[in-house]
Amino acid sequence: MRSLAFLTSLLPFTSALSIQSRGSTACNNSPDLCSKSYSAITHLGTHNSPFVRDASTGYSTSGNQYYNSTVQLDAGVRLLSGQVHKNNNDWHLCHTSCDLLDAGLLSDWLKHIKTWLDNNPNEVVTILLVNSDSATPTDLHAEFTTAEITSLAYKPTSISSPPTTWPTLQTLIAAETRLMVFVGSLDTTQIGANQTYLMDEFTFIFENPYDNTNVANFSCSPDRPTGVKDDIQSALSSNRMPFMNHFLYSTGALDIETPNVASLNITNSPNTTAVGMLGTALNSCKQQYSNRAPTFVLVDFFEEGPAINAVDTINGITPTGRKSLPAVDKSTNRESASWTGIEELVQQVNDGETPSKAAWIWGSGKWSWGGINLNGGSVIS
Repeated sequence: MRSLAFLTSLLPFTSALSIQSRGSTACNNSPDLCSKSYSAITHLGTHNSPFVRDASTGYSTSGNQYYNSTVQLDAGVRLLSGQVHKNNNDWHLCHTSCDLLDAGLLSDWLKHIKTWLDNNPNEVVTILLVNSDSATPTDLHAEFTTAEITSLAYKPTSISSPPTTWPTLQTLIAAETRLMVFVGSLDTTQIGANQTYLMDEFTFIFENPYDNTNVANFSCSPDRPTGVKDDIQSALSSNRMPFMNHFLYSTGALDIETPNVASLNITNSPNTTAVGMLGTALNSCKQQYSNRAPTFVLVDFFEEGPAINAVDTINGITPTGRKSLPAVDKSTNRESASWTGIEELVQQVNDGETPSKAAWIWGSGKWSWGGINLNGGSVIS
C-alpha cells in the first residue's frame, strides 16, 4: 500500500513531465512551429536540389548545391526542387538536358526522401518538381509509387483552388501526411482520384521573377501565374502562397547563364544592411505582402550566408536538432571538369554515332560554362 501511495504521489509530477515533453517536441526544428499553419511558415528551399557540384559530377558548374538532398534536409532545408525529364523512356532528374547533368531516376531520389522522412517522423518536407517534359499525373504517380512514398503525401481538399487555411505542422505530422508535392505545369484534368496529392504549383502558389542577373533586379512582384502577374493584391487575395526565388545567374558567352557563386556572400546573407541580401529581401516582401512572410524561399548553395539564419529570423525561432554539415570540397577547378562534355561526344563518334548539333552545343556548354538556366531560359537567346 505504501508503494501504491508513493506511486500515486508521483502522478502529478510525471504528468507534468509528459506535458512538458510534448510541449517541447520540435516540428521542423522548432517547437514554436508546431501550432503554426503550413502556409504561415517560411520554408527554406534549395534550387535544383539534386544537382550537386562535387567530385561525382566533375565539379560541374551546372550544379547549384554542394551537398546532396539528404544532407540538405539534415541541415534544415524543408523544400527540395528538381526538374523532371524523360530519358530513354524513364523519368530522370536532369539539369535542363540529360546530356548536361543527369542526377538519375526520379524514383530513386524519392526513395532517399522517403528514408529521411521515416527517420525523422516530426518533420514536414515539400517537393517542387519542374515538369519539363510534360509528365502526366499517371507518369509521376508511378514514380512516387515505386518509391513507396505516396502514403505520406498530403491530399488537399480541392485540386482546383487553394484553401483559405492550411493545416498546422502538428496536424500534418499527426495524420502522417508529412510530404507536400507541387508540380509545375501539371494538367489537373488528368489527375486521378488516387493522385490528388500531386498539386499543380500555380493553383496553390505564386512566384516572383526567377531569371535575375543583378541583385538590384530582385522583386517581390508576382511573375507567375500570368493571371496575377505584377498584382500583389490579387495574388494574395487568391489565397496562393508566396514563393520567393532568390538566386542569381551570371551571363557568359552566347548568353549562357550559370549560377553566380561570386555573389553568394550577398544573395544568401541573413543581414538586412544592403539591397540583394536575403534578410533584406525577406523583410521587404513581408512588408509588401501585408505583413505576411513568403511561404517558400529558394536559394543556390544554401549553406552560404548561411541562408537558413535569415529564415530562422523571419520565423522567429531558435532552431534545434539540426546536423552540422560535413566537410566538402567546394573546388570549382574546371581543369578537372572542363573536357567532360567533349569527351562524351568524342566517344559517341568513336562508337559510330553522329551527335546532333544540339548535342555539340550542350557539350561545349558543359566544357566551357556548364550550367544553363533550367527554369525556362534558352541556351542561346
